[in-house]
Amino acid sequence: MPMQHAYAVEVEWTGAGDEGTRTYRSYARDHVVRIDGLPDILGSADKTFRGDRGRHNPEQLLLAALAQCHMLSYLHQAASRGIVVTAYRDAATGTMVTEGSGGRFTEAVLHPVVTITDAARAADALDAHGQAGRDCFIASSVAFPVLHEPTIVVAGEQGER
Repeated sequence: MPMQHAYAVEVEWTGAGDEGTRTYRSYARDHVVRIDGLPDILGSADKTFRGDRGRHNPEQLLLAALAQCHMLSYLHQAASRGIVVTAYRDAATGTMVTEGSGGRFTEAVLHPVVTITDAARAADALDAHGQAGRDCFIASSVAFPVLHEPTIVVAGEQGER
């Protein structure tokens, strides 16, 4: 039987200023994302859409959610397979296209660099990314491809695999 998990966030717009949405330029896109018991996330639109570059935008947070989910799924895979991971870093990228008044992501590409302790496990460490991608709840929920271009590094070695 499937298990259901519920999540809740609160988003409050803080950019009304004196005029609210009287005109397209009269309001800020600033908002606060609140999650009970955690620090607030200061949000805005992308700078392209009149947002504040000093705040997180929804597009960045979507990409971060994909990268975080993949990392956590990957670490689970590594532990389950007996692969010792000592470092993990991802520089994820995403592509969004706009058409008319809307838009959509067309793809996300994750670029995880994973450091492991045993060179003999490099192929398995690389393979674990495929299963992690299938296990990731967020990647399974989006309507665009989430690609993986991983690099495996062996601790103490200069070269990459």
